[in-house]
Amino acid sequence: MGTILGRYILREVAAAWLVVTAVLLVILLANQVVGVLERAAANQYPQSVVLELIGLGALQYLWVLLPVGLLLGVVLAFGRLYHDSEMAAALACGTGRATLYLPVAFLAALLTAALAWLTLLLAPAATVRALSLRNEAVRAGQFAPIAPGKFRSFGGAVVYAREVNADGTLGNVFVERNRGPVVEVALAQRARREVTPDGLTHILTLYDGERFEGVPGSTQFRMLRFAEHIVPVRVPQSSDVVTALEARPTAQLIGARALPEQAELQWRIAMPLTCVVLALLAVPLARLKPRQGRYARVWLAVVIYFVYLNLISAGKVWIGRGAVPATLGLWWTHAVVALLALAVIVGPGLVNRLRYRVRRL
Repeated sequence: MGTILGRYILREVAAAWLVVTAVLLVILLANQVVGVLERAAANQYPQSVVLELIGLGALQYLWVLLPVGLLLGVVLAFGRLYHDSEMAAALACGTGRATLYLPVAFLAALLTAALAWLTLLLAPAATVRALSLRNEAVRAGQFAPIAPGKFRSFGGAVVYAREVNADGTLGNVFVERNRGPVVEVALAQRARREVTPDGLTHILTLYDGERFEGVPGSTQFRMLRFAEHIVPVRVPQSSDVVTALEARPTAQLIGARALPEQAELQWRIAMPLTCVVLALLAVPLARLKPRQGRYARVWLAVVIYFVYLNLISAGKVWIGRGAVPATLGLWWTHAVVALLALAVIVGPGLVNRLRYRVRRL
């Protein structure tokens, strides 16, 4: 790290990692924004929580982006050094492997510590906050006042009022709700909305109107005229208690006996170690032969990462189902990926040596 070459390699790798991570984060955030906006429109989220939900979603994506960003950053940076013959010149001057590995190991150590803090502490807290915000947003949307000229959806009913008077009564009201296959539509001149003390039932009292009900597609519909009609709308109960396993604090998972909880703990421990394994594999993986393009090893790095990620995900499921002993954990996934990458990196050279020996014999 103290040499000029070490600092130069660190700068190149860090710059490539930042670019790759930023591009992948933008791509994932685009999907996250679309999903959050769809839920916000469907559940009437207040605008104040939409941005916070997007930010919390970005934190939950970082556990995927940090390792793959490091792997691709090292492969791209070293690929450029090999392609531009800078690495050949450095190796010709007697540069040892320690000079190549130390900058990468330093960056990997920083990212491993950051990923450990993210998966063990920050991600569960972010999940708790995101679930709580969604519950609060749904509840706030359900109890928000009806605005004139806008459709409102809550508890399986759709309500529209052309006018909202100062005393809270509604004018020219439309109400539509489904009861199984039966669709009920009511039109009223006036309406009043009340909420029960427990907050779980909205009572719409309609005055001077008509009600239509029937099964769409059939010819049998019933029409009623009424002077007063009460429409109770039951809204789903919102719980402030977060029970998702991903939201459980890591301290509560330590010593847990349930297999799903042990699998979640093993996964949180395994993810930071991926930075170490991928960083050690990235340096030899990025080695290019003469006349190879600088991006020749990128596809192989992507394949190795997805195999690695799928192995960890499968191992987590197997531990949760009891197919793999919890004492074994996910440590075997690191060994499998290391052996696979070693075979890919060293295998072609060994095959060529064996062919050469066979020809000499």
